[in-house]
Formats: sequence, C-alpha cells, structure tokens
Amino acid sequence: MTQQETGPRTGPGTPTGKGHARPAARRRSAYPYALYLPAAVVFVVIFLVPTAMAFYFALTRWTLFDSEFVGLQNFRDFLAEQNLRIGFQNTIIYAVVTSGLKVVLGLLLGVLLTSRLKVRGFLRSVVFFPTLVSTVAVGITFAMLLKPQTGLVNQALALVGIDGRDWLGDAATALLSVALVDVWKGVGLATVIYIAGIMSIPTEYYQAVAVDGGGAWHRFRHVTLPLSWPATYSVIILSFIGGLRSFDLIWTMTRGGPGFTSDTIASIIYKQYQAGFFGLSTAGNVILFLVVTAIAVPLNYYLGKRQVAA
Repeated sequence: MTQQETGPRTGPGTPTGKGHARPAARRRSAYPYALYLPAAVVFVVIFLVPTAMAFYFALTRWTLFDSEFVGLQNFRDFLAEQNLRIGFQNTIIYAVVTSGLKVVLGLLLGVLLTSRLKVRGFLRSVVFFPTLVSTVAVGITFAMLLKPQTGLVNQALALVGIDGRDWLGDAATALLSVALVDVWKGVGLATVIYIAGIMSIPTEYYQAVAVDGGGAWHRFRHVTLPLSWPATYSVIILSFIGGLRSFDLIWTMTRGGPGFTSDTIASIIYKQYQAGFFGLSTAGNVILFLVVTAIAVPLNYYLGKRQVAA
C-alpha cells in the first residue's frame, strides 16, 4: 500500500476539508449575534419606530383621525413661544441644581453608609425609600406640606420664630423648592450607586494611606474621591438627563406657576397638548429630544474621557 493511499485525506469533500470548516466557522461567528435579536426587536419597536413617527407627526397638524402636512411650521411656532426662553432657562437651572446636589449628597451619604455604623443597613433602607414612592404622590404630599398657612413646614418654622413664606407661590422660591424635593426623592439612587462604587475599591489603598500616617480626610481625598469616579460619572449622566426631562414633579407641585416662572420645556409641551395643538406639541417633543441629545452626548464624551484618564 502506497503512502498516497494511507495518508490523511483532506480534500474539499472530506469532513476536515476547508469546504466544511468555513461554513462551521460562519455558524459559530453568527451565533453570538443571534442573541442580540430579541433586544434589537424591542429597541426597534419601542424606540426607533415611535421616534420616526414623532419626527413625521411633528411636520403635520394632526388629530386622532387625520393629519395635514405643514412642513417646519410647527417648529417655527414652537420656537416663537413667548415662554420658551424662560422654560429653557428653568430646565437648565433645574437639571444643574438637582444633579449637582445628588452628586454631593450621594457621595457623602455613600461614605457614611459604608462606614462601620451599626445601623447602616437600616439607614440605607431609609435613604433609598423615597426612590420607591410614586413621583406624583411625592408632589401632592409636598404641595400640602409647603402650603403657606396650613403646611407643616411653615408651622415647624414658626415654632423657632421663623416666618415662613409661600414656597410654591413665590416666583423666587417655586422652582428651587421643587428641585429640593426632587433631590430628596432621587438622592437614594445616587447613594446606592456610590455605595457600590466605594465598596468595589480595594482595601489595600486605604491600608497604604494608613501606613503613611493619613487620616480620614486623606483616605477620602486620595482614595475614595478619585476611585469612585465611575459612580460619579453614572450619577451625573442619569440625574442630569432626568433633570432635563423632568415634568411630573413640577406639574404636580406648581403646574409651571406662579405664572410661568417654574415652567420647563416639558411643561410647556404639555400645555400645548392640553390646548389641542398636537402637532405643535409633538414638534416641541422633538426639540426637547434634540436638546437633551445635544447636551448629553458631549457631556457623556467628556466624562467618559475623564473616567479613562482616572
């Protein structure tokens, strides 16, 4: 028997030939992408299709039964809205105040609730509880608590000799009052993110600071603060985008008042819906989407670079 007859057969028709190896490789490489299919379907149906429809209906005057194409007229009318400048200014202020306070308070509470407190488990539950409560219920409750005559806040201030004010009826304090309630409700989520970030820091870094004679401030300044940057990144992005889109708490507590002093872009859009200008309000939603995207994408890029550098 010759070597040609006994040698391994590796022709294109054999199981080990290249003709069979390539289709198998293709099947193996396509397998992971098949796992993305359910999520892709949900993303297309829940996000892409409604977004495309919103962009279309923003170019029309529409009701539930018919629509008329008007081009960019809805956008021109919405941008000419007399309260839009105030609404845009309030939206930015609200987002900056709420996100900034959530970062600061969330970090401080995260440090406190990762210390060796005996009741830290109970305190974690107390801090996180407001996050679980309905935003509308929180808004109604605090609207009652902040009433100028009968609210418990002013009654408590009167006990210590402080004359309370109409927190939600005063143009100077309405938006700030709502922002503080938003912080009270949302700081629990920020705290949980910080707790997870701080607990992931290796203990060796703290031990090294202790060996060098550093105290609690040095541990916070040189270890906790820089190494919890991924948590800070997450809290800033989530809270800032949430602040730009905030509507339910503002509407429940002030309805954009007094006057238009606490209006945001979202509340202006809702007022257009209430008036029956559906195409105009849809154009407002598209503008809000573009504004949030124009702010969030560069912010995410900048904070992402900071995270990599850290």
